[in-house]
Amino acid sequence: MANYVLVYKGGGAMAATDAEREQIMAQWGQWFGGLGQALVDGGNPFSGQSSSIGSDGSVKDGSSSGLTGYSILKADSLAAANTMAKGCPVLSSGGTIEVYETFQVM
Repeated sequence: MANYVLVYKGGGAMAATDAEREQIMAQWGQWFGGLGQALVDGGNPFSGQSSSIGSDGSVKDGSSSGLTGYSILKADSLAAANTMAKGCPVLSSGGTIEVYETFQVM
């Protein structure tokens, strides 16, 4: 089994009311619960503040990727990780997910 990082893009708009926030959190909780032992790290949303560092060491405010958060899953294959990712609430709010396999180097 390998770990897979799910990187979210979009779909991270904050809810306007407490009831909406509770509903969104319940959706995430249900998805996380359904993942069981495959959930390595539920992750977190990104704050929106970011910077980009160039190969010359220059730093610019902001980034062009539009990433909004991440989670880490354990799966037998990329296809299995993709199947698990399809239930993620970020998709129902218009976002997309990129799935990357990680490998241990240290």
